[in-house]
Amino acid sequence: VQLQASGGGLVQPGGSLRLSCTISASMHSFNAMGWYRQAPGKQRELVATYISGGSTNYGDSAKGRFTFSTDYAKNVVYLQMNSLKPEDTAVYYCHADQRFQGVTYDYWGQGTQVTVSS
Repeated sequence: VQLQASGGGLVQPGGSLRLSCTISASMHSFNAMGWYRQAPGKQRELVATYISGGSTNYGDSAKGRFTFSTDYAKNVVYLQMNSLKPEDTAVYYCHADQRFQGVTYDYWGQGTQVTVSS
């Protein structure tokens, strides 16, 4: 399974970006899909995760500003980020996991850099 993230870049505070992550396998096979981020010197943190069956959980920093969505026909997940702040600057990673016979398999994309700066 391969995850390919794209859409990062430099944006001014208050601006928007949409990240995309193309997954090489059918998204119906995953238990969860989502986005994490890691800023310099900090631990990787949850941005948004979608649990198969319909619920999406957002990290506190993303609530009200970011929106996770999926396109099962294209095997792509998105993260729409609005009202961006300098503290949103980080490498954003897409993630998916599968569970099989009690074992969880985690898959990560290569990361895409988001920089929020004037």
